[in-house]
Amino acid sequence: MGDNARIPVLIVGGGPVGLALALDLGWRNVPCLLVEQGDGDVVDAKMFATGIRTVEFCRRWGIAEDVKHWGFPEDFPFDNVFVTSLSGHEIGRIPMPALKDIPPFPQSPEQFAHCPQFMFDPILARTVRRYPHVTLRYNCKLVSFEDTGDGVAAEVVDQITGVRQQIRADYLVGCDGIGSTVRKQLDIAMQGIELINHSFNVMFRAKELWSQHDKGKAGRYVIVGPEGAWASLTPADGKDLWRLMIHGEPETDPNSVDPAAELRRAIGGDIPFEIVKFGHWIRRRVVADHYGRGRVLLAGDAVHVVPPNGGLGMNTGIGDAVDLGWKLAATLRGFAKPGLLGSYERERRPVGQRNRLASERHTDVRVQIGALYDSERDPDALGRAIAALGNAENESWGIEFGYRYDGVEGDPVRYQPTTAPGARLPSTFLRDGSALYDRLGPWFTLLVFGGADPSPLIDAAPAPLDTVMIDDPVAPLYEARLVLVRPDTHVAWRGNACADGRAVWRQVLG
Repeated sequence: MGDNARIPVLIVGGGPVGLALALDLGWRNVPCLLVEQGDGDVVDAKMFATGIRTVEFCRRWGIAEDVKHWGFPEDFPFDNVFVTSLSGHEIGRIPMPALKDIPPFPQSPEQFAHCPQFMFDPILARTVRRYPHVTLRYNCKLVSFEDTGDGVAAEVVDQITGVRQQIRADYLVGCDGIGSTVRKQLDIAMQGIELINHSFNVMFRAKELWSQHDKGKAGRYVIVGPEGAWASLTPADGKDLWRLMIHGEPETDPNSVDPAAELRRAIGGDIPFEIVKFGHWIRRRVVADHYGRGRVLLAGDAVHVVPPNGGLGMNTGIGDAVDLGWKLAATLRGFAKPGLLGSYERERRPVGQRNRLASERHTDVRVQIGALYDSERDPDALGRAIAALGNAENESWGIEFGYRYDGVEGDPVRYQPTTAPGARLPSTFLRDGSALYDRLGPWFTLLVFGGADPSPLIDAAPAPLDTVMIDDPVAPLYEARLVLVRPDTHVAWRGNACADGRAVWRQVLG
C-alpha cells in the first residue's frame, strides 16, 4: 500500500475491540486497515470472561467454538471462594459449575466462555487474516490525522523501519485504549473517577496449585484481609498459569509493590512459583463525553473504562464494535442515510454509562465484604453474610442482554425478553430444534409469523434483507407478526402489518 492509498476504514488499535471491528467489517466485505503499535504478542490475561452476548457475536462470525473450546479443562469448577489465603481460612463460597456442567441458558443459543486475552486476541486475528480485503499491520503507529470533510488524511510510521506513510481513509476509528491518541487529538474529555486505585497483575506459573492447599479448584479465589478484598487469584489455563490481581490504594507507590511478597501472602505457604510478568495499571471508572466527531469515531477503552468486576470492559467494547461495524458498512455501501452513523453515540454511550454504574455496584460489594470480615468474628456467620450479598457480579442478565437503544432501562439483574425496537432480539429454539439466531442473515432479517404479509417491507427494502417465515408456537414471544431485525440482532421495527414500507426503512436507516 503506497502513500495516499485510499481505504474505506482505518482502525487504530489491535486489541480485542479493534480486531472485532476489523472482523465485522471483513465479514461484511468492507476493506479496512488495522494498525497496532505493539507486536501483537499477548502475554497477560487482561480479561477472562467472554460474556454470552459476545459469544453470540462470535457465533455469527463462525468462531464461537474456538472461543469456548480453546483448551481450558471443561471439568474445572468455577466456584468463587473467599479466603484469608490459599493455605488459610475459607470464609465463604459461591458454588458455580464447570464449563461442561453449565446448563443451557434459556435466553441464548450460546454460553459463557472462559477465554483469556492471550487466547481471544489470536483467535480474532487469525480469523481476520482469512479476509484478503482486511490488512493487519503490527509495529505500526498512528502519528497524526486530519478530518478533511470528505475523508481522513492520516500518517503512520513503521516502528521497525522508521518509514512514514500517508493514508487516506473514508473513516478512522480509534480503538486505542485509555491513552487513546485519537481521542486526545479530538480533544474529547473523559468523565468519572480517573483514579480509584493502583492495581497490579502478576502472571505466574505454579504447577497444579490447587493440589497444594485444601480449598480445591475454583474459578476465582478472593483474598480477604483486614483492608477488605485485596486480591483475586484466577486460573488462566486451568493447568499451571495463574493471574493474581492486587488491588492497591490511590496513594500506593507502584515501585513499592513486591510481586513475590504479594504472591506469598496470597498463597500463604511455601509453594514454588515462577513469575512470568508483572504489570501495573490504574483502576478507573470513566466514560467519554463523545464517541467521536465527524469521520473519526471511537470504541472500547478509548471511550469507557471500568473496573473488571463483572467483565464489563471488553464485552462492552465488543458491543461497540458490532454496532459501529454494520453502520459503517451500510454507510459505505450507500444505503444508509447520514443519521445512521450519528446513532452510534446515541445508542452506545448510554450503555457505557449504565455499565459504569454496574461496575461501581460490583466494586461496592467487595468493599462490603471487607467490612464484614473486619466486624464479624464467627466464620459461619461471615460466610452466610457474604452469600447474602448475592452474585450479581456474575449473574447480571439484565446488563448482559437487557440493554436497549430506545432509552428504556430495565432491571440490571433480571432480563425481560421483548421485541421493542432497540432491544436485543429474544432467542429461542424452533420446533425442529434449530436456533432462531442461526436463521438470521448477515444484514437485515424480517421474521414473519402466522402468514402476515411481508411484501411492503420486502418491496421497499434498500438494503440486503433475508425473510424468515415461521409457523411455530414461539410466535407469542415475539409480540408481533412482523419483526425486522438489524444486522447486530437488535430489533429495528415490529408490527402486525405494514402499510408503508418506505417509511419504516427511512426510520431504520437514519
